[in-house]
Amino acid sequence: MPDLHPPKTEIFDVPGMSNTDPKGIVRDVERFQVESFGLYMARPTPGRRQFHYLESWLLPGLGLRITDFWFTEGHEHDQDFYLDVVDIERHDDRWRATDLYLDIVLRDARGLDVLDSDELLAATSADLLPAYTARQALDTTFTTVDGLARHGYRLQEWLRTMDITLTWQRH
Repeated sequence: MPDLHPPKTEIFDVPGMSNTDPKGIVRDVERFQVESFGLYMARPTPGRRQFHYLESWLLPGLGLRITDFWFTEGHEHDQDFYLDVVDIERHDDRWRATDLYLDIVLRDARGLDVLDSDELLAATSADLLPAYTARQALDTTFTTVDGLARHGYRLQEWLRTMDITLTWQRH
């Protein structure tokens, strides 16, 4: 049985250099970068044993948040990027991402896994997520999986077809 919860939201406050996580904890951000296609954020992750730093891109046009977790030794995962299917709103220099449950673990040039479809179905059945939003999440996931597969599971190659170039500190 999946953990039943309403959609999680995060706030990205560019002028305030902060990221408010789904639990309401305000985190200091080291770097934001606004591009025509999205928002980049880099920050440490104090209090997390599994990873100590993260970099994320919010891509509203694709309905994705793409994250590179810097795992702590002994907690590594076989992944290069973690893609959250999200709904992104922008109000001036504040961005809000609402997680739509589905996630994609990408092993660049090797493959991917889609996660948490059980959470999406449970949230929809419990009326925590409207059916049209669940459909949007599924469409985003299908489009993303198809695009990545067509480009050999190479994130940058797929994104380049849409004139999106992401920069990372360590990729």
